[in-house]
Formats: sequence, C-alpha cells, structure tokens
Amino acid sequence: MKFAAIRMACRFLIFSMMMLSFQTVQAGMIGTDQVASATGAQAERNAVLSLMNRSEVASQLQALGLDPNAAKDRLAALTDEEVRTLAGQLNSLPAGADSGWWIAAVLLVGVLVWYVYYRR
Repeated sequence: MKFAAIRMACRFLIFSMMMLSFQTVQAGMIGTDQVASATGAQAERNAVLSLMNRSEVASQLQALGLDPNAAKDRLAALTDEEVRTLAGQLNSLPAGADSGWWIAAVLLVGVLVWYVYYRR
C-alpha cells in the first residue's frame, strides 16, 4: 500500500513536470556605460524639467504663446539624445545676475520643443 502510493506520487510528479514548460534564463553582465546612460538621461530630463517649473520660465513660455503643460509634454516626448543636447546647452550657460541668458535659455527650450513637436 505504501509502495503504491509512492509510485502514484512519482507518476504524478513526472507527468506534471512534462506538462510544465521550462523556460531558460540567461544572465549577463551589464556594462557601467549602459547603467550610467540610463540614469544620466533621467537626471538630465529632471534638470530641464526643474528649469521649466520655475515661475519666470513658465511666465516667459506663456508670453511666447506656449502653454507650460504642453511644453512639459513635449519635453517628455524628446529622445534621450535630444534631452542630453538641451541639458548640455543649458549647463554651458554662465550663471549670475545677467538676465539676458535665462531668456535665451527659455527661448532655446521653446524653439527645441516647437521643433520636435512640428517635426513629425
């Protein structure tokens, strides 16, 4: 009786293992350049978004006829390379009390967003 129960359990286990699909999984090393580019692109996107969240930038975008929410949506639609270029241009601008540079930065953001939106 005990032997028959063990045989039945073994047959059940063999049958269930044959019916299950086995999936192979491959693990590999991820390069640091892949991780750095993914986190760097998100950090640059957040930096440009924080610039667009400023009240003076939002008012300048509205003065140019662009809704700040639409500009944020367009920023989200940019590719990582376009965001990297935009963030690099914003980072290369000098900091200080010169008010002409931030207007140029806002215009640059507006033009790039407009270009990406109407390029399609």
